[in-house]
Amino acid sequence: MAKKTKSVHFSTSSPKSLLSSFPSFTSLPASPLNQTFSQSMMEETVEAAESIIKKWDPNSPSYTKIISLFSHSRKEAKEFIRCIRDLRRAMHFLISQHSQSAKLVLAQHLMQIAMARLEKEFFQILSSNRDQLDPESVSGHSSISSNSEFEDVMQSSDDEEEDELKKAGETITKVEKAAALVMSDLKVIAETMISCGYGKECIKSYKLIRKSIVDEGLHLLGIEKCKISRFNRMDWDVLEHMIKNWIKAAKIGVITLLRGEKLLCDHVFSASSTIRESCFYEIVNEAGINLFKFPELVAEKKPSPERIFRLMDLYAAISDLRPDIELIFHFDSVAAVKTLVLSSLKKLKDSIYTSLMEFESTIQKDSSKALTAGGGIHKLTRSTMSFISSLSEYSRVLSEILAEHPLKKNTRMLESYFTAPILEDEHNNHAVSVHLAWLILVFLCKLDIKAESYKDVSLSYLFLVNNIQFVVDTVRSTHLRNLLGDDWLTKHEAKLRSYAANYEIAAWANVYISLPEKTSSRLSPEEAKTHFKRFHAVFEEAYMKQSSCVITDAKLRNELKVSIAKKIVPEYREFYGKYLPTLSKERNIEMLVSFKPDNLENYLSDLFHGTPILSGSSSSSSSSLSSSSCISLGCVRN
Repeated sequence: MAKKTKSVHFSTSSPKSLLSSFPSFTSLPASPLNQTFSQSMMEETVEAAESIIKKWDPNSPSYTKIISLFSHSRKEAKEFIRCIRDLRRAMHFLISQHSQSAKLVLAQHLMQIAMARLEKEFFQILSSNRDQLDPESVSGHSSISSNSEFEDVMQSSDDEEEDELKKAGETITKVEKAAALVMSDLKVIAETMISCGYGKECIKSYKLIRKSIVDEGLHLLGIEKCKISRFNRMDWDVLEHMIKNWIKAAKIGVITLLRGEKLLCDHVFSASSTIRESCFYEIVNEAGINLFKFPELVAEKKPSPERIFRLMDLYAAISDLRPDIELIFHFDSVAAVKTLVLSSLKKLKDSIYTSLMEFESTIQKDSSKALTAGGGIHKLTRSTMSFISSLSEYSRVLSEILAEHPLKKNTRMLESYFTAPILEDEHNNHAVSVHLAWLILVFLCKLDIKAESYKDVSLSYLFLVNNIQFVVDTVRSTHLRNLLGDDWLTKHEAKLRSYAANYEIAAWANVYISLPEKTSSRLSPEEAKTHFKRFHAVFEEAYMKQSSCVITDAKLRNELKVSIAKKIVPEYREFYGKYLPTLSKERNIEMLVSFKPDNLENYLSDLFHGTPILSGSSSSSSSSLSSSSCISLGCVRN
């Protein structure tokens, strides 16, 4: 409440000092009073104000002590504001022309009563209208008119309240109208008190109440002041959960809570940029520091590849909020918040890039000797491609970071291996494309080294076939395809086919050449017998080795089986039909000719599932195969 004596505002011995305490208030003009009016007319203005102001004396014993002027009667509230402004103009006149007037003392007393009432009204409106002044409601008034109904009444006393509200727009909802009305009341009170030299009392109440609302809002969002010692002891799993919550909270905190507070502060104190800045600083500076200290502390944690995605989530969230942050914290007094935001982004950038380099180093340093059974997909392949494909989803973030760190090592090797595609949504994505292509190249080089660990050459090629197929499939089915392009896929599919052909040669060449070449001369029964034995031996050896191999991709598995069958089955079928009759006199013919053409198809159909058939007689082996599992050179069982 205002004090009973305010000599600091009204000193009859110092007219110049008193005049300086009443700054001109052109945005809220009172009823026109000609400067040439006589002293008596000014004194009449003071007398007219006395009854109106004393009625609402907050220290009077009447009912007006316990009710709100603005809630009780908006008509009387308008009259009260007009009365104060007329009184102020009369005081200016009396100070300059008749500084010894007794009416000036009365006017000073009335002004103190009026200011005490407005201070009380201001506090009551702030504290009792929290719903209408919650940040979400306020942030919906970004285009609210700067003219209140009180201002318009002062300009034209005959206008009706409903006509004034229409100026805020016919589409405003009831809730928005209520909020707009409360904001209008606060604004006219603030401007009136400030123009009369009582801004300090008004500002004190505003800062106290609004700061508590902002602090409570952040608390409900889970934003607390970070204690560095406690933060440093937290496990990453805990921090990861906190990061996810912070991202959600920050969006609400900035776009709704802090933006709404800025709009309200700008609206209420639109008459004074100095007061706006002072109030906003006191209300949100600490809250802003607490909000954006968290990502900075996270960025200062030791970087590692497994943390990179949460770091990029943080970076993206803050980057998205940057435009709002720039608008909300544009005052010099709250520049510390913007500085902290920029510091957080810089540290996050550095941490993300370091994590990326550590990921590359992890691939290069991998020294595990464990081999996958049957030449299957290595766990390093799965984890690496999962990581890289996930990186591709953050191309916007990575483009900003990698643009500052162009790839410099082995550029000639990379240029011969990869040409970045021209992207429609070019946003420095060239740097991302090149870097991800480089990471895959580093990984493929590591695959080559791992393939050399297999003693069986054919298994080395099959290992490369499986793992490169997985790489190609991952690129084709993720955002990596957009970044690496179809040319990359074409090159690696060609490399895949080359490795598959090399596998066939290494694994089945002896079987292919075990049958005699087609010549015009006919083999003798003894020569035919020798070729049957040789074919049986090399096929069984090759089959027993390859039956434990695996090809995980069904399409590739079928294609390779068909390719092998096309080279073996027709040749064997022809040889079988031509020379088996010449061995009709042989004893134990079934033992000599172990494979019938159909048996051969059955054996081949079971390849690459990783389930070897134990060696034994061909008849027992073939009988264990499903009669439906045959290769017909165009259709094979999966």
